Amino acid sequence: MKKVKYTKFRVDAPITLKDVDTSLDLDADRKKIEKELEKMRVQLGDLQNTLYAHGKYAVLICIQGMDTAGKDSLIREVFKDINARGVVVHSFKVPTPLELGHDFLWRHYIALPARGKFGVFNRTHYENVLVTRVHPQYILGENIPGVDSLEDVNDEFWEKRFQMIRDFEKHIAENGMIIFKFYLHISKEEQRQRLLRRLHKRSKNWKFSAGDLKERALWDKYQVYYEEAINKTSELHAPWYTIPADDKPTARYLVAKILFEKLSEYDDIKEPELEAKIKEHLDEYIAQLESEAPKKK
Repeated sequence: MKKVKYTKFRVDAPITLKDVDTSLDLDADRKKIEKELEKMRVQLGDLQNTLYAHGKYAVLICIQGMDTAGKDSLIREVFKDINARGVVVHSFKVPTPLELGHDFLWRHYIALPARGKFGVFNRTHYENVLVTRVHPQYILGENIPGVDSLEDVNDEFWEKRFQMIRDFEKHIAENGMIIFKFYLHISKEEQRQRLLRRLHKRSKNWKFSAGDLKERALWDKYQVYYEEAINKTSELHAPWYTIPADDKPTARYLVAKILFEKLSEYDDIKEPELEAKIKEHLDEYIAQLESEAPKKK
């Protein structure tokens, strides 16, 4: 199986999305890729246990991508071996009236994981510079002072919003949040095939909406705004990773591998040492418990 380093997918300089591959040949069949993912999942689970015991860092994993990019299934497959107490998944939908009564980052801030835990955002705060760029009328529903018409939703407005996002991520990173942002990059043809499968397979029909085709017609706009969002907000403390996602098992494996490789670089994430008093009497405690073992008849 081909070896790849996580830095291959990290956005360290401006990118042009149409030049970024949507597929990657790992020189392995599906079974082999899934087996490697299984191993990676176990390692991630062990690492999260140590993170929990250490109690100083939290991990935020942001998943973005066009419709059908495989976000839901990736989350299910990558995090299934992590202790349930250690990972919390949030799927952000259209903002509720309560959420619209606050600033656009509020609902994301209150969903951040506590120290020691993984938090997964299925769709993220970036919807506020993606969907709202394609449909700027949604901004008017936020009832922002000074934004009274679509004319106010101009370039200056978007630059301020990007700055708010950068400030938000810098703030949480400086307070112990390790941030990963994954863009699941699929081709337009692959999306077409996946939408067709939803229609042909009865058990998948529920996933399809006529609105999917309306949004698909805006593909080029979305690509422009994704590219801009990625280029304007990929920072050392909050990098974007573009994941070739035309093949779902490959995408899942790459996300798990990137998480494990990068988190393994934090050599200060260790299980805490036992208190000196407990250490001093460790043999005594062991002997006490062993002495309570049932007698053999």
